[in-house]
Amino acid sequence: MSDPQQLPRYDVLQSYDWNYQAAPEPVPADVPPVAGRWDFCGLPVDSPLGMPAGPLLNGKWVLYYAALGFDVLTYKTVRSVRRGCYERPNLQPVVTGPLTGREQELPAAPRMDGSWAVSFGMPSMDVDVWQRDVEWTRDRLPSGKLLSVSVVASVGEDWTLDDMADDYAQCARWAVDSGADVVEANFSCPNVQTCDGQLYQQPDSAAVVTQRVRDAVGSVPFVVKVGHVTQAEHAGRLLAAVAPHVDAIAMTNSVAATVRSTEGDLLFGGQARGICGAATHRASLSQTRLFAEIVQQRGDQVKLIGVGGASHVQHVREYLAAGAHAVHLATAAMVNPLVGCEIREQLAAGEPLAAAD
Repeated sequence: MSDPQQLPRYDVLQSYDWNYQAAPEPVPADVPPVAGRWDFCGLPVDSPLGMPAGPLLNGKWVLYYAALGFDVLTYKTVRSVRRGCYERPNLQPVVTGPLTGREQELPAAPRMDGSWAVSFGMPSMDVDVWQRDVEWTRDRLPSGKLLSVSVVASVGEDWTLDDMADDYAQCARWAVDSGADVVEANFSCPNVQTCDGQLYQQPDSAAVVTQRVRDAVGSVPFVVKVGHVTQAEHAGRLLAAVAPHVDAIAMTNSVAATVRSTEGDLLFGGQARGICGAATHRASLSQTRLFAEIVQQRGDQVKLIGVGGASHVQHVREYLAAGAHAVHLATAAMVNPLVGCEIREQLAAGEPLAAAD
């Protein structure tokens, strides 16, 4: 197998636009099959391994990671209007152990050691640009792989809940019309202060939006992405609100904290940023178990997607045992593009994966 250090990856020293334009071409790779029969929200797929929206800026990035062992690939969140990315740093390494959500502040680190603060602000190209790219990507994605498109509303001044719900639904419909196999509504982004980034904390509003998106996409599999939830009462209310309308819930987007530089200054204007990577593994695994227990108690049919800190085969096994339907990796794949292939090699050499019931 190739040296992962020689493979292209998101360059944290360059801008988002530079990385968008410098997307790599697919590379030849030995991708071992994963034993068993797998599906994603009812659609056949080659494995439970996927990637959330963060690293997949456009179709070329999707095809690059599709060639490296990932089978459900989530196109980075798109909008009904163009929106630029925040200024760098967009990925700031931090010093931290496992996060619980009670952390107020973390120190910045000079180099990546497993976790970083993410600060993109959900940028998006113009609608016609991302629609053409989604269509182009779906046409080139190999069989056994699925293209999910993440969408979010672009909340305007004095917008009502209905306005926001309609904007989510419009973006979702455009994604389906462009060929998306799956639509994901992003209900969690700690890096924006408007209500579109906090919908998972507002179950009543989340119910309205999910109903509107479901009406727009019909029978196409529909996922919502949520943030960090630790209380059973909140998890139950959120499930009651969205489960009638969605096929799956993806967790956990990140755990939020402010970041202080090595010089002592608060970064990002003192605002919290989502911390992603190894530090979120325990929190997300615990959240997956919490939601799985409530899903079982309620008798819901909604699936759970484990996201957060996974980086090797044991993490995949843990998420599936906790009740996850699939496991998506972002940070680990950005640091080591071959992590999907490595996990599949480890699976080929050990016990087969057991799918969650």
